[in-house]
Amino acid sequence: MKNNHHIWRVWANALHRWGLQNLVASFLEAAGPLSLIGAQVIYIGQPILSGIVPDKYFKALAGVLEDDSQREEFIAYLLRES
Repeated sequence: MKNNHHIWRVWANALHRWGLQNLVASFLEAAGPLSLIGAQVIYIGQPILSGIVPDKYFKALAGVLEDDSQREEFIAYLLRES
């Protein structure tokens, strides 16, 4: 598992600024097995949006959605940062 905490920090700061950290954490908790489908959508959309968002951000997000332990760790990180 790659350590993407530097990317998570960027996401957490942005979500906190927009007041969405609790909503996103709740969504990630509730998504469960559907998160795997979300990861596949990210992989499909990556070539289209690669000029707007760096590839490492897509890979980190897909990793959070694919891996239950990463997802739980990110949720805890997100709530801890808020």
